[in-house]
Amino acid sequence: MLAGKRIVLGVTGGIAAYKAVDLCRRLVDAGAHVVPVMTAGAEHFLGRTTLSALASEPVQTSLWNEASPIPHTRLGQSADLIVVAPATARLLAAYAAGLSSDLLTNTLLATRAPVVVCPAMHTEMWEHPAVQANIATLRSRGVHIVEPEAGRLAGGDTGTGRLAAPERILAAIVRVLSGGDLAGTHVVVSAGGTREPIDAVRVIANRSSGKQGYAIAAEASARGAQVTLVSTVDLAVPFGVTVLAVETAAQMEAALTGLAPAADVVVMAAAVADFRPVAAVPGKIKKDQGVPQIVLEPTPDILAGLGATKPAGQVLVGFAAETSDLLVHAAAKLQRKHLDLIVANDVAAPGVGFQHDTNAVTLLGADGTTRTVALADKRAIAKAVLDTVVEIRGRDQPPHPPLPTS
Repeated sequence: MLAGKRIVLGVTGGIAAYKAVDLCRRLVDAGAHVVPVMTAGAEHFLGRTTLSALASEPVQTSLWNEASPIPHTRLGQSADLIVVAPATARLLAAYAAGLSSDLLTNTLLATRAPVVVCPAMHTEMWEHPAVQANIATLRSRGVHIVEPEAGRLAGGDTGTGRLAAPERILAAIVRVLSGGDLAGTHVVVSAGGTREPIDAVRVIANRSSGKQGYAIAAEASARGAQVTLVSTVDLAVPFGVTVLAVETAAQMEAALTGLAPAADVVVMAAAVADFRPVAAVPGKIKKDQGVPQIVLEPTPDILAGLGATKPAGQVLVGFAAETSDLLVHAAAKLQRKHLDLIVANDVAAPGVGFQHDTNAVTLLGADGTTRTVALADKRAIAKAVLDTVVEIRGRDQPPHPPLPTS
């Protein structure tokens, strides 16, 4: 993932400094050469021996006591990327103002590599106008900001300001360095199973966990796409992804109908209920009232509607979760709904489909191509799906006009 990439990991003096250890390990595991730089404040929270043991080089802390006579320029010029996690309000202010008071701030000013900054501080500090102005300044200069999360903070407080999870920071780094074969595209993904109300308490639902849709959204974001995820489930939001929460088939239809016309790729990974009650009871149906008569009607066929109105150049991907005659049903759905690609999986097979962290699929293209992907984690399945989407987009792109001759 990051093989051969030289990453400077800057750690500043906040309580979240201990999380840099986990981030360092993840970067090294991904193949990166990690060069840690700690500020004097960071050493109050984290011993340099810990990072030195886990990183690719010993921790550096000083402009004056390192092996290189000009360590900041060596670090800045040789880095493929610099990440600061955690980044305190003091670091943000110094970086925005161009102050070079220690090895880390000097290195930030001496690099042309991309920089990822991960703020962490108490809510009041994060929301202060000065801090927000510094964030805006850094963004305007092309610095990538991984915003803090909401949750428990030091001292028992709760609010926004907690350092982003290491996996989110890693995903941001991968996205920045990958360039991305989906850069400049808008990918819309649906995820989860819809819930159709019977009464104020009960719903008609299905077993979809939404994990595959979220994996596709995360993979698309890592490949440079702008991603909108229409979701019925409450899972961790992948870095760089915008989530639009819905519950029913009608709500999902409205969301996708509004988003799809401007999308380059639409991946319909959600499991939409086929039927819904004609009328939901406003209150709760009481048991002592007897067995209710629930009259059902079909829900809108969202995927068929998207296929019927698909703009030229858009790639439309559907899913077929089956328990028998997998390829026959998937091929019919591919043709009937005017799809470019369908992802077929046998949800009766062990480890496949709903609720699992793994999946096994067959990809059927509108051009007749077929690709089988053996049982793997859902992120690997997502990669295979988007690899095929990229291939389809490459085939569908018009050829470049010939160069004029003189």
